[in-house]
Amino acid sequence: MSIQSGGLTMIKNALNDLPESEMKTANYILKYPNKVVSMTASELGEASETSSSAVIRLCKSLNLSGYQELKMSIVGDLNSLYDASYSDIRKNDTIKSLIQSLRNNAVKSIDETMQLLNEETLANCVKLIDDADTIIFYGMGASFIAAKDAQQKFIRINKNCHAIEDTHLNATMIANLKQNDLVIGISSSGETKETVKLIDIANSRGINTIGITRYGKTSLGKITKYNLYTPSSIETPFRSSATSSRMSQLYIIDVLFMSYATSKYDSIIRCLENTVNAVNDFK
Repeated sequence: MSIQSGGLTMIKNALNDLPESEMKTANYILKYPNKVVSMTASELGEASETSSSAVIRLCKSLNLSGYQELKMSIVGDLNSLYDASYSDIRKNDTIKSLIQSLRNNAVKSIDETMQLLNEETLANCVKLIDDADTIIFYGMGASFIAAKDAQQKFIRINKNCHAIEDTHLNATMIANLKQNDLVIGISSSGETKETVKLIDIANSRGINTIGITRYGKTSLGKITKYNLYTPSSIETPFRSSATSSRMSQLYIIDVLFMSYATSKYDSIIRCLENTVNAVNDFK
């Protein structure tokens, strides 16, 4: 994995899943990122009251090749022009402040999701989509919005796909899939029981699986073949509608769709023209 930024984002999102020594190192990096980029692994271990081996273990926990890649990704973060925190709505907010806060949250969630995307993993996911005769998208609650959005996009380019809320019906469909087919489970928490169970069923039949879930250690992330990550802990208490996580999920669906469409550009353009013409008949 080679990245130019996103190190601080990865650390923040993985923080609660780290062992104690790695967490101490991670907290030091988050507190003093400007210092860390000029430190050796031994110096960082000493400064964070851990060890150089804890620093290396942290890099492995973040799926990085080593400490040098972590430092490069932090430098990219420090050079970023945009830096804002997620904000919740407050009792006396004006309409103007609400508009600005929601815009900032949307930009922040997409920016952090972009930093967590692994290009190699994305390319592998596109290949699974290409190889599949049938794709099942599944998500519960707000995650079903992303599943349905994915179905509508991929149907337009002649991919046979389904996004159905009924868990039992999904299980019966998965039972009859072929091994080249694909099940994509979407869960913000990565712990949704129904989503994890359906991926388990797919795995037991040797069917390819992709997870769209939060960065860090999750039940869903442990069992899928590939994972595309959304930022974790991005929902503030008031926003029970999962606004930012939904935005991240939809962004990932868009990236998946556009990446696949670009790889099959000529044939997909014809499909899109056909669907536009078909819908125009109803206008």
